[in-house]
Amino acid sequence: MNLHHRHIGRLLAVATLAMTLAGCSSRDSDLTQFITQTQQEQATGVQPLPEVKPYESFVYGAQSLRSPFVPGGSGISSAIGLRPDVRRNREYLEQFSLDTLKMVGTLNMGGRNFGLVQTKDGLVHRVLPGNYLGQNDGRVSEVTASKIGVTEIVPDGLGGYMERPAALALNE
Repeated sequence: MNLHHRHIGRLLAVATLAMTLAGCSSRDSDLTQFITQTQQEQATGVQPLPEVKPYESFVYGAQSLRSPFVPGGSGISSAIGLRPDVRRNREYLEQFSLDTLKMVGTLNMGGRNFGLVQTKDGLVHRVLPGNYLGQNDGRVSEVTASKIGVTEIVPDGLGGYMERPAALALNE
């Protein structure tokens, strides 16, 4: 009985080997067929490389403009660093809002034309071009018989500042 089991074991080993070899040969036949078909095709050659265009240099000419990558506003005034001067001593009329101040006249004294500005408490103050008034760093730019021109520095909403014209007109 022992001999019989050995004989069956050998037959199973031979059968397994035969089936394995048959499986390998079928996979190899597909490969052989592909190689034969590829060898029969016409060689097309290598496609030429695309033409390389020569490099064209670019000269950047906007060095003097504000960088779009740095916060600081949108206008030219922001590009030159327009900011209120926080170290400047404040003048008396800067504590009042511009809409609470009233021009009441002019005064020509010593060849200089002063603007007369009245505060809410009824006091009248003299101003010249270069003086400040209002709460937005408003600087007096001109004094005429009918108005006091002011240039204010106000936030532009983009992290910078811009100049805005304003005026006090003579109320008659």
